[in-house]
Amino acid sequence: MTASAVVVGLMSGTSADGIAAAAVRFTEHADAAITADLLAFETTPYSDDERGRILLATERGNPREYCRLSFDLGEWLARAAISVMRSASLGSGDVAAIASHGHTIWHEPGHSTWQIGEAAVIAERTGVDVIANFRVADVAAGGQGAPLVTIADALLFAAAGQWRALQNLGGIANVTVVPPAGFADPVRAFDTGPGCAVIDAVTQMVLPALRFDDRGALARRGTPIESVVTEELRSGFFLANPPKSTGREQFGGDFAERFTAACRIARRAATSEDVIASAVSLTARSIGDAYSRWVPHEATDVLLSGGGARNDALVDAISRALAPRTVRLFDELFFDGEAKEAVAFALLGFLKLIGKPGNVPDATGARGRRVLGALSRASGA
Repeated sequence: MTASAVVVGLMSGTSADGIAAAAVRFTEHADAAITADLLAFETTPYSDDERGRILLATERGNPREYCRLSFDLGEWLARAAISVMRSASLGSGDVAAIASHGHTIWHEPGHSTWQIGEAAVIAERTGVDVIANFRVADVAAGGQGAPLVTIADALLFAAAGQWRALQNLGGIANVTVVPPAGFADPVRAFDTGPGCAVIDAVTQMVLPALRFDDRGALARRGTPIESVVTEELRSGFFLANPPKSTGREQFGGDFAERFTAACRIARRAATSEDVIASAVSLTARSIGDAYSRWVPHEATDVLLSGGGARNDALVDAISRALAPRTVRLFDELFFDGEAKEAVAFALLGFLKLIGKPGNVPDATGARGRRVLGALSRASGA
């Protein structure tokens, strides 16, 4: 017997660039295998004001702003869901659920995690049931609450006959190492450190008119200050054993400010391009170090996804750091890599609907497998 449903996945990542929305048809087959058909994908960039409010809240908000932002973000998420449903020619009755990650305001592994984006607002505006708060059940079970894309990597993107590493480059970078399709070896996953968060923040500090370094053009003109990068890689998070996860709490504006100052001190004549190149080196070398310590040599096929995969300087630096592994873009084998996390949370929503666990304890450290997410019913549902 097969089960099939359309789920819309919504993701607002650590970079706070905007909302990724994916409409996906999932089918669970008689052999328990799950397949996914991406019907539509869209990104909705945040305005400068919206992004500013999100970043301010993650670093020094207040109760009133947290409350207002959660409801406002619910409105923005609802609009993104309606838009992608329209693109896929789907009405509210065609969609089984909207799976919304929301936006992480605080993530403290071992204690708590908090994502905002009011699910009841999304349900009210769209007329579709909403599943949200995916991370909390794993944290309650002693897990890191991240990475949660692991289940999608294992079920949807495994390779036939070889190990594969799926490296996401959002604000924070994380890797999932999956065995060959059909093998029962455990899946492992963890955050490797900063992805684009530090690169973007440093770029804005040294060149305030810019949000980010487009395609890595500025970093290509700079020379990394490797002594600063080496010193940073000696800090606690980079050396801690998996399972582990992180966020802007460790790699936010304060870190970027300190990193920029260290670059200026280490090289008095450092250009803005040198500082940005150093941030790129930090992400690439932290990934390289993580692979050398915790990713098996059998995982020679590496697929990059997320916003950082559009930064050519970063992709080249990662390729050098991971040599002789083969580094490719996720897009080359599947769909737009920027859709991957939205698809992953849509899958978590589908698993919730069919009553199956969505976490991978080997990756998060939870005491066991848990069905993830809390359901908000649409009016009349």
